[in-house]
Amino acid sequence: MKKIALLLLTVLTVATAFAQEKYDIQRDIAYTDGKGMSEYRADRCKLDVYYPTDRQGFKTLVWFHGGGLEGGNKEIPNELRRAGFAIVAPSYSLFPKGKCPEYIEDAAAAVAWTFKNIEKFGGDPTQIYVAGHSAGGYLTLMLALDKSYLARHGVDADAVKAYYPVSGQTATHYTIRKERGIDQRLPIVDEFAPLNKARILNTELVLITGERKLEMMARYEENLYLKSILEGVGNKEITIHEMSGFDHGSVLVPACDLIKRYIKR
Repeated sequence: MKKIALLLLTVLTVATAFAQEKYDIQRDIAYTDGKGMSEYRADRCKLDVYYPTDRQGFKTLVWFHGGGLEGGNKEIPNELRRAGFAIVAPSYSLFPKGKCPEYIEDAAAAVAWTFKNIEKFGGDPTQIYVAGHSAGGYLTLMLALDKSYLARHGVDADAVKAYYPVSGQTATHYTIRKERGIDQRLPIVDEFAPLNKARILNTELVLITGERKLEMMARYEENLYLKSILEGVGNKEITIHEMSGFDHGSVLVPACDLIKRYIKR
């Protein structure tokens, strides 16, 4: 009983400490210079920075919103607020005004901006993490596995401390199939499929999905296959979390809690 009481006291003390932290947010920061871009795309390439103001050297999570590459806007999930780290929340181009691979290029530019600028807010540029839900999970996977997108900005994809895609597609995203007039139910594995970019990682990748029977079609199975392929090319065991009882939308809450625990390690 004494051990349980001590554990509860410790948890409450930590939770209270985080609750008392002071945070600020700066909104609508352009993460590209807009050169060569359409007015629409330049307007979409904005991000918010939510960060602690009473400490230095904090970790930072870049969070990509979902929406099928057709909807959504930059967001900071409530479950990730006041967690002891900063959150960079970008918007990015959306179909049909945006076209492949602009979605991925925008995501890479936002992560590169974070590496180059988070120190100005007090963050540690060596402690940057990337995550996202659904379409955001797909973008997270593409940046993790296809190093060319971040390399164009002088950033090594393995410099990201860890990637946490939530319910991301590992085949070519169905909206990219839609652009080509391909049935969205038919899996395609080409240069825009994380599966096609499997490589040996020098960073951490944790796969998270809802329960296989509740998730979107084949979403868990695609992630399980990616795990097998990554291990097959020489990676040590890739962790996958199947969140029992949660579907594609509701998985976001427990996934955020899991991501917080990973980052706080």
